[in-house]
Amino acid sequence: MMLTKDRSNINRPYPDPLVEQRADPWIYKHTDGYYYFTATVPAYDCIELRRAETIRELGTVEPVVIWRKHGKGRMSGHIWAPEIHYIDGKWYIYFAAGGSEEYETDWEIRMYVLENEAESPLEASWVERGQIRTDWDSFSLDATTFEHRGVRYLVWAQYDQETPASSNLYIAEMSDPWTIRGKQVLLAKPEYAWEIIGHRVNEGPAVLKKNGKIYISYSASATDHNYCMGLLSASDTSDLLDPRSWTKSPEPVFRSNEETGEYGPGHNSFTVSEDGSADILVYHSRSYKEIEGEPLNDPNRHTRAQVLNWNEDGTPNFGVPG
Repeated sequence: MMLTKDRSNINRPYPDPLVEQRADPWIYKHTDGYYYFTATVPAYDCIELRRAETIRELGTVEPVVIWRKHGKGRMSGHIWAPEIHYIDGKWYIYFAAGGSEEYETDWEIRMYVLENEAESPLEASWVERGQIRTDWDSFSLDATTFEHRGVRYLVWAQYDQETPASSNLYIAEMSDPWTIRGKQVLLAKPEYAWEIIGHRVNEGPAVLKKNGKIYISYSASATDHNYCMGLLSASDTSDLLDPRSWTKSPEPVFRSNEETGEYGPGHNSFTVSEDGSADILVYHSRSYKEIEGEPLNDPNRHTRAQVLNWNEDGTPNFGVPG
């Protein structure tokens, strides 16, 4: 077990790390006052939830396994990046999973949805709503959803049809929490040097609405120390399905930092502080740079949380990890 560092300060008022060996972290604060936490577990075999009254306590409460992978076929491996959402009085978990009836391989990664009508998502009454179907069938993952001006949207990463080794970001409207409608629209694709190290990657989108803008953070490059975060932004009065509405940061907004000793920060989510006064950036990173073998087999991507600051012009200032 890794020792927790004491970095309790104005920027990071939480333990570091917050939760060990939990990648792709998602923290949601519900109207019941509780924080709900889910993330990728190192074995890639289940989905777990934690609930606590404070962000700090999420690192010490016992997780509850609410769903396990199938024995074979679809949803039988690589259970990745779950997110919990509350939509129209029901709980939903979006996640990626591998396996298929046709190929029996963990790497047939697709997006899936679970639904729960219970008051508490910790109750064991989750129903599989199946795969999210997109305009073409290919490697797809990291689905997230948000509502704006009465319309619900899905944003996700998917291999395109022309360069199948490249994961791009797409957006589409939704007709219900597990179905898109209309054509999917390309939001972003790997194009800058910092987005194509190791792999051509735009993935892990997270949405933040503030100061008249819609922000979508995302992660780029391979999952080693080159992993970093970029940012898309659009006016909240623009057509979100028009690619011209979105501006992409030419430089990463969050990346490895030698001084603080955090490497490969990414796949983040956003939440709010206990008193509602601050936005909180939640992400994973490692405490060392060098990795032996495939980075996905290294379990030490830890969940961390720190205050997200804002510039005078109303844009987010991610600062440095740690």
